[in-house]
Amino acid sequence: MATLLSTIITNSRVKLLETSASFWTDAELLVDAIDGVRDLWKAVLALDEGHFTTQDVALVSLAASTSTLTGVPADLFRVELIEPRDLTSSAAVQNMTFEPRALNHPDFSGARSLGAVDPSGRTIYYAVLGAGSPIAAPTIEIAPKVTTAVLLRLTYTAGLAALTASSNNPIPGESDHALMAWIIAHARAKERADRSPDPEWLAMYAADRAHILSSLTPRQVQEPEVAEAFFESYWGG
Repeated sequence: MATLLSTIITNSRVKLLETSASFWTDAELLVDAIDGVRDLWKAVLALDEGHFTTQDVALVSLAASTSTLTGVPADLFRVELIEPRDLTSSAAVQNMTFEPRALNHPDFSGARSLGAVDPSGRTIYYAVLGAGSPIAAPTIEIAPKVTTAVLLRLTYTAGLAALTASSNNPIPGESDHALMAWIIAHARAKERADRSPDPEWLAMYAADRAHILSSLTPRQVQEPEVAEAFFESYWGG
């Protein structure tokens, strides 16, 4: 069960020998806690194992004769897949695919020069522009335009939501102790002459962080992870 950040802060206070706020305020320790969450989030994200992957199957769409998607979620950090929402019953989008391209790529430039096309069987190129989460929803440019509106399924990496003391720790892998070590290490900077984080607690955080990342992959053990050879699908039986 997820742990509240306020609980992790309370547990950190026990190790700081200050169970009631005096030298460190709860607001100070919350800043440290959120910084620790962000550091762990980036590390877990780098595993590329889908821990922060989600889908929108209700809002994202491509209107006819337009060059941008509508309904792009504000928490979108990274696009993982764009596809028609209904892959089976609608002839209008059969074999329609979306592929990423840079705006200045020749494929994108050539597609942009076309008029609106029937989406069936078409490859639609897209480019993600703008800051994205946590700043604002990015813009997703597409080319070529299509003659028929298409409802979309967007699979994406979600950015971190705004965090408060009453938020759950969003990092998987039994990360509470790592966050506590981060909080204590950075809180103790306030009582150190050089104002740097406590090295022993920082080392403890680093060890916990490494163990968390090791435990989070692989996400399935049903089949062994293997590397496929070039053109392996074309090999004879």
